[in-house]
Amino acid sequence: MVSPGSRCPCCLTPIKPYDNIPVVGWLMLRGKCRTCGLPISPMYPIVEFLTGLLFALALREFGLTLATLKWMVFSCLIVVLVVTDLRVRILPDLVNFPGMVAGLLFSLGTPVLDTTATTLYVLTYRRLPFSLSWMVVSLLNAVLGAILGSFLLWGAAKVYKLVRKKEGMGMGDVKMMAMVGAFLGPRGAFLTILLGTLLGSITGLGWIALLYLGGWKRKVAERAARRGLGSVANIRWSLASQYQLPLGTFLGIGALSVVYGFPWLDSILPG
Repeated sequence: MVSPGSRCPCCLTPIKPYDNIPVVGWLMLRGKCRTCGLPISPMYPIVEFLTGLLFALALREFGLTLATLKWMVFSCLIVVLVVTDLRVRILPDLVNFPGMVAGLLFSLGTPVLDTTATTLYVLTYRRLPFSLSWMVVSLLNAVLGAILGSFLLWGAAKVYKLVRKKEGMGMGDVKMMAMVGAFLGPRGAFLTILLGTLLGSITGLGWIALLYLGGWKRKVAERAARRGLGSVANIRWSLASQYQLPLGTFLGIGALSVVYGFPWLDSILPG
């Protein structure tokens, strides 16, 4: 992510600092490399714009505080994971592991989102004969969030494999949820999985229907049907239903919704 620096994806020439201004640089170059003239994907300015928008949301929500820095870092990590999983179906350890450590360290300076809502907080302050500082409680919540987030997804993967006799998700998703849980705590991790899987399921069903209705793999299905493997419609539906969307992308969207969407909902809902 850091080294080597930005370069043209075609000729690999390093991007000059004055051409590497987020969004503006791509627009000034009209989406083409200054050296070879070949097009540079609009994905880059789109990602830069969305990252800047998340920074603005963090500043608006949390002000000039350490929490803003925390959620800016978290947003960067999530954006990298969302885009990488969407493009190449990989959730790099280079992002997940340092991100989890960062979440634990940030918990010492600013509480996780759901400190006051966890069972751990209740036990610490209402049932134990002694009290702990909020930093210790926040760190424990971050650790619990990392454990719970990764364990829930790991358990779901094992159940899916047991039932379907095939892998349903990679360990990258499990590691990603450990990182997310370290930032969001147990409740935030649970909500992330709930929202991510719900959004992924709805999108997946819609995408499968779109592939089927759009005639995806029709020629393959026709050749298979001529060999007596079934009707064209059944084969096409079977092929479309096997299409897999990247779960990490939807988990990332769910995590960002928890950070930026839920505080907004709390502010507008009565009570």
